[in-house]
Amino acid sequence: MIDATMTKRMEEATRLTRAGKLHEAMALLQGSVPEARSTETRSTETRSTETRSTETRRSESPYNVYQGGNTFDGIWEVVGKQDTGTKPASEARSATGTFTAGSFSNRVGTRDYKLYVPSGYHGQALPLVVMLHGCTQNPDDFAAGTEMNRLAEEQPCCVLYPAQPMTANHSKCWNWFKAEDQQREGGEPAILAGMTRQIIDTYGLDASRVYVAGLSAGAAMATTLAMTYPDLFAAVGVHSGLPHGVAKSLPDALGAMQGGTGPLGGGNKAKEAGWASDVPAIIFHGDRDTTVHPSNADRVAAQYSTSRQAGATVEKGKVANGHGYTCTTHRDASGKPCLEQWRVHGAGHAWSGGSKKGSYTDPQGPDATREMLRFFCQHRQIVS
Repeated sequence: MIDATMTKRMEEATRLTRAGKLHEAMALLQGSVPEARSTETRSTETRSTETRSTETRRSESPYNVYQGGNTFDGIWEVVGKQDTGTKPASEARSATGTFTAGSFSNRVGTRDYKLYVPSGYHGQALPLVVMLHGCTQNPDDFAAGTEMNRLAEEQPCCVLYPAQPMTANHSKCWNWFKAEDQQREGGEPAILAGMTRQIIDTYGLDASRVYVAGLSAGAAMATTLAMTYPDLFAAVGVHSGLPHGVAKSLPDALGAMQGGTGPLGGGNKAKEAGWASDVPAIIFHGDRDTTVHPSNADRVAAQYSTSRQAGATVEKGKVANGHGYTCTTHRDASGKPCLEQWRVHGAGHAWSGGSKKGSYTDPQGPDATREMLRFFCQHRQIVS
């Protein structure tokens, strides 16, 4: 639990951020803010060294921390020409497919991952979905919350879950707000793109059907990947995320998350700024999100507006005993949906329609996992 002193510190940091005093807010947040923990879950949890480190250091994360999860076992390496791929040291077979642990290294760095291979895989060229977790989450937690593995059985595809280590960010956030991690062939985008290519090559997957999605910091990195590697990813899913390039530092990130001004213009204006993409995108955001302001969904959408035509269709609905939603769909010149924006009414900072088995999910919302997979399946990359 956060004690009264820490609660006051976090409230003051929020007040400073909203007042535009970002440096003061950052300094306050860097003052060793402990992790917010659920008493129901954490009272029975054994504290690991990694968890204790998360509680005592939070300086590189602009986020309210998520509930943590478990780490996974070691791997043995297979060395390639330029990159170091891996095979799992242990393989866990579920009642359906397999969920394996591995690691990838290239000249930029190393990241672990989990890979789900559906039971229907027999060497054929399946699609690949890359899923990027939020802060303090890990692949197991994110897989449980989104239930993407279950849907990968219904619509056969492999699912790759890269893991952000605490050595890269103390709260395990993807570093979307650092300039060095916003470029092609450099930083985290280069590691994630290299890992994706390695999995495609190793399993003989369909290079024309590769997709990326994420939550929060993972969503911000997903949109960065779509901007920097449009030749690799055929579509992107952005849940509770932020636009590419809106922040270059932690103060920038805090401001953007609170709805501060940023690159709002789409079309040619965004393209001239280098912040535009023709990659099809599906966006989810709760309109009561107090962690990443809902206005960021419009900013993300603006960066994917270059290929959409004038006008849009708007659908309103409501989940049985759950949240209402508004879905706005834009189409390209051929009539194919190229941008969907889902606004979930009454939802906060959580994966819409997710399972309570994972952290930061809202089961009362429309099923973001199912809708993203449906959207992805409509799009293919033109592979030369």
